[in-house]
Amino acid sequence: MPEAQLIDGRAIAGQILEESAQRAQGLIARGIVPGLVFIRVGEDPASKVYVGMKEQASAKLGIASQTIVLPATTSEAELLRRIHDLNRDRSVHGILVQAPLPPPSVSERVYASVSPRKDVDGFHPENVGRLMLGERDGFRPCTPAGVLELLVRSEVEIPGSHVVILGRGNIVGKPMAAMLIQKDVHADATVTLCHSRTRDLTDHTRRADILIAAMGVPRFVTAAMVKPGAVVIDVGVNRIADPSAKSGTRLVGDVDFEAVRQIAGKITPNPGGVGPMTIAMLMRNTVRAAELAGAG
Repeated sequence: MPEAQLIDGRAIAGQILEESAQRAQGLIARGIVPGLVFIRVGEDPASKVYVGMKEQASAKLGIASQTIVLPATTSEAELLRRIHDLNRDRSVHGILVQAPLPPPSVSERVYASVSPRKDVDGFHPENVGRLMLGERDGFRPCTPAGVLELLVRSEVEIPGSHVVILGRGNIVGKPMAAMLIQKDVHADATVTLCHSRTRDLTDHTRRADILIAAMGVPRFVTAAMVKPGAVVIDVGVNRIADPSAKSGTRLVGDVDFEAVRQIAGKITPNPGGVGPMTIAMLMRNTVRAAELAGAG
């Protein structure tokens, strides 16, 4: 069996970024500059990197971005006050609070404080509810929305397919399942959502036409868990020790890529698969938020 076809996340993200750049330029021509604010609390190294990458993408699209850095000791009340001020700022169209948040802030309360119209991360309860109801006018979480775009633009047949999702988190697993079960030309799948308490896990994964791994366990998905010809999407971001690397560590996904690519029909590399899509979808959400503000 030939090796799986690679789903090039960088190339597809590039298409979406180009589309968003054109829309952003249309707004700028009307005097509306899309505005995006990142809030980072503390000095988590990964958060610094992620926000930096999002800032770079914003600059390329003509989005006016700024980052507010608060000390790790910032109270939740102060964080909510900052968000309230940004909600009222008409030059700001998107607000992103970078996870993780150090204690004592509770992420659910913080995400719920962002205006639903500026919630470009798609975490506000109102946007989550709209997604569950199948409505299209809310913002969708960037990573699962990016996965869906990967499938659609790679011409993967979704309607009628059996999709197995590994991981039931609020950021990927649950919203991914909600997107794929909707009555839609790019959905209508039968979805199995697996997690740490799922029995006979391999029995589920080997029935999957599309397998989406979002568990946060390095190389968890082996070749024995994959049906020949299946589409495998690796959402995982895990740092493991690697003495040969300059930093002493490297990033790997939730899928044993080299082994699984011998079995799968299509597969995302990691890096270069889902990661670039998350940023691309954030940019698209931000431009859309600015368009909605301009229309309102």
